Amino acid sequence: MAEQARAERTLVILKPDAVQRQLVGPIITRFEQKGLRITALKMMQIDRSLAERHYAVHKGKAFYASLLDFITCAPVVVMVLEGHGAISIVRRLMGATNPAQAEPGTIRADFALQTTYNLVHGSDSPDTAAAEIDLFFSPQEIVSHPIPLGPLAFV
Repeated sequence: MAEQARAERTLVILKPDAVQRQLVGPIITRFEQKGLRITALKMMQIDRSLAERHYAVHKGKAFYASLLDFITCAPVVVMVLEGHGAISIVRRLMGATNPAQAEPGTIRADFALQTTYNLVHGSDSPDTAAAEIDLFFSPQEIVSHPIPLGPLAFV
């Protein structure tokens, strides 16, 4: 349990383009193969009010209205990932916001073509992660669990 206590949590949103293009499985697989644990997961339609709270930091920017329109246009998959350095690991796996600048092998470099439709959102700091997780999940929806280092024993 000591290992689990040091784990970090982050929020990830698979945006409408990821859902519409049926990339949910391949994207989640990348996070799991890296060793991150899924501690909460759901598909939902983000309403305007939740989108405004989630993207409040961008209010007043030229792209704010289109960002809200996009994130509310179709279902998304939201999840909490947990692991050592989860925030920085997720951000590296996602790649640069602009897919044309993303490193080969990242989610955005491999699957996205433009900044507007870049498939995935991940929290950028521990404070942001905590606030974003609270927006999308109640504490009861988050189930922390260790990943065993040896063979699984089912009882």
